[in-house]
Amino acid sequence: MEELTRRARELASVVKPVGWTVLGVGVVAAVLARVTGWLELGVLSVACLALLLLAAPFLVGSTRVRVDLRLEPERVVAGESVAAGVVVTNVSGRRMVSATLEVPVGTTVHRYAVGTLAAGASDEESFTIRTERRGVIGVGPAFTLRGDPLGLFSRDMAWTPRREVLVRPAVVPLESLGAGILRDLEGVSTDAVSQSDLAFHALREYVPGDDLRHVHWRSSAKVMASSGQSALLVRQYLDTRRSHATIVVDDRLRSYHDEEGFETAMTVAASLAVRAAADEFDVSFVCGDQASTGGEGRRALDSVCRADFGEAGLVGTARRAMGLAPATSIAFLVTGSEASFSDVQRASVAFPPEVRRLAILVEPAQTSRVSDAAGLPVLHLAAAQDLGPLLRWSVR
Repeated sequence: MEELTRRARELASVVKPVGWTVLGVGVVAAVLARVTGWLELGVLSVACLALLLLAAPFLVGSTRVRVDLRLEPERVVAGESVAAGVVVTNVSGRRMVSATLEVPVGTTVHRYAVGTLAAGASDEESFTIRTERRGVIGVGPAFTLRGDPLGLFSRDMAWTPRREVLVRPAVVPLESLGAGILRDLEGVSTDAVSQSDLAFHALREYVPGDDLRHVHWRSSAKVMASSGQSALLVRQYLDTRRSHATIVVDDRLRSYHDEEGFETAMTVAASLAVRAAADEFDVSFVCGDQASTGGEGRRALDSVCRADFGEAGLVGTARRAMGLAPATSIAFLVTGSEASFSDVQRASVAFPPEVRRLAILVEPAQTSRVSDAAGLPVLHLAAAQDLGPLLRWSVR
């Protein structure tokens, strides 16, 4: 039964809206001609039937092709172009009947006529995808359409999966985050005591099982010389962790002056992610339902491309970020001029005290400046280009 249903749906999909219209007109005209006896309606019904019969042979035969969809590159900065192309190859053993190729690109459709191809022959079409704004541009799937010239019937077959072009915002150059914001070339110390790490903490007495490589022989000799007793002292360390930058962006539209304010926030997030990755930080990004961590910054940039408005809010997003990246050593909280500052403060306390936190408020109608709110540095950003100077000023 399911197979019959599937077959019926496939057959119904072959008939296009124009075909259904012609079929409907023919049926209604036939019924009215029989009821009223009007000859004209009978002629109209026969004409509709004749159109359908003449269009049906265009569906005869099968299309066996290989379609390669090429995108170079698949990740670009807004304003750049993507070189795209499709190559259709006839993989059957006989000449292919002409067909139409359609490739959806975003909200538009690129349509090409593919002529008759000999066995093994190929046809290539190239086009350019221009990008203007941050986002994701869907490309494909590529379809071949076989049907009649009137568009009554058409057999559409998809040959490629849907691909995506990720458009990143243009970033602004920033100085190293480790040269001021984080002064921890070898990591940020925690309160957890460790047997072996980089941050030296103290000396303690040796206990069975300790690694002899950590014995501090000079101090042990001094203790034994002064006390006359045999005693060994071993080094004790504090755990350190690799610097980890977490970028939290408010996804609520009402937190920003307008949509451009949100785009500025995305530019800020991308700029911070690129700089943190260049500094060899671990990078996490959270904005609404988009979240990523690791991947040397690439995952964060991909998430920036996909981020959109939602209702998670800055506080909820910050809490989610802390759960995603518990090893965070520096957190950037990015929101707009219309956000409540109490939300900024609540978002900042979602991270433990040892995490360095900076709030960045996108305020296009104001003057770029740095302020302090109970120990929380606040960067008031009028334009994305001011981010670098504000970051330098905030760590003076």
